[in-house]
Amino acid sequence: MKRVVITGAGTVNALGLNVPDTLEAMREGRCGIGALQFRDVERLAIQIGAQVHDFDETAHFNRQQLSLYDRFTQFTLIAAREALAQAGLEFSGELAARSGVVLGNSGGGMTTLDDNYRSVYEEGKNRVHPFVVPKLMNNAAASHVSMEFNLKGPSFTVSTACASSNHAMSQAFQMVHGGLSPVMITGGSESMLCFGGVKAWEGLRVMSKDACRPFSANRNGMVQGEGAGVFVFEEYEHARKRGAEILAEVVGFAMTSDASDIVMPSKNGAARAIAGALHDAKLNPQDVGYINAHGTGTAANDKTECAAVADVFGAHADRLMISSTKSMHGHCIGGTGAIELLACIMALRDGVIAPTIGYEEPDPECALDVVPNEAREAKVDVALSNAFAFGGLNSVLALRRV
Repeated sequence: MKRVVITGAGTVNALGLNVPDTLEAMREGRCGIGALQFRDVERLAIQIGAQVHDFDETAHFNRQQLSLYDRFTQFTLIAAREALAQAGLEFSGELAARSGVVLGNSGGGMTTLDDNYRSVYEEGKNRVHPFVVPKLMNNAAASHVSMEFNLKGPSFTVSTACASSNHAMSQAFQMVHGGLSPVMITGGSESMLCFGGVKAWEGLRVMSKDACRPFSANRNGMVQGEGAGVFVFEEYEHARKRGAEILAEVVGFAMTSDASDIVMPSKNGAARAIAGALHDAKLNPQDVGYINAHGTGTAANDKTECAAVADVFGAHADRLMISSTKSMHGHCIGGTGAIELLACIMALRDGVIAPTIGYEEPDPECALDVVPNEAREAKVDVALSNAFAFGGLNSVLALRRV
């Protein structure tokens, strides 16, 4: 089996339009959540989110491209360009034929869908643009990445709600680990911050009207964000021979299903995913120094996740650092695990643990070290990234410092 390393990273999110700016914001504990700005926002009960502002799509894409690219695809392509520029890879011949793309996404082209529903139902138009379907389909971003970078190997999209990115990255890891592909572009994206997207989420009654406060006793719900995170997963010897800079090593993963409830999380399902990732990576619980938590800021998720961590790690749970960066960049749904992987890389590579901001009151049911409000310097050899989705679908990735 092949070793799998990360040789490139890219992102667009509410904290920054690239990786350096995002990591700086995480170090500073900066909040990307603010007032939403789009049509009819005043009709919504929820008017906050981690929206990507100061984003000029015309600076990146021409008019013809924009007729094909929904906002989630735009974010993905920009992040992929950053990741591949860092990795220093170009694809041709055998490398192109065997390398591919696996991305996570949940909502697809929600902005495109929202705009065209308005056009047909509200404005009474009888025609829509001929590219509406290829623009809104969930696999649009993966397809456009494959075309832009000449990736002719396995390419597809994984859609498992909030675990989409982690499931996608797990699949990419398997392909490189098993020798099917030498390089896979992977991660995920989401852009559901439009009237219809937020209105649908309001119906679940899990959204906060003021702030995201994971693990804090006074937390009152999640805050939605948007953005993309894209990575280059590469076979270690392939990367070493070409002198590539290695950001971290992916050493294992696990996926489980709660098989119990469509929205309520299960401690057992989460615990099995965490334990499974440790087993796959051949790690002991005490090897882990940091966990980037799913940490949505809802009452049910946070206490369930803390209980699962306590079950798996036992006494070592009290020595773990566990933080939720959703408190800063919001819950980016299908793209959230990819953006959160940046915090794991920062912990391993730079020795900086991103904080859980907005933390105000201790909760006895979340009595772990949640790195409250301020980043922390600490040497970490192994980090986990948790993702637990509606539908009871769980995925955990294990990374090691190189």
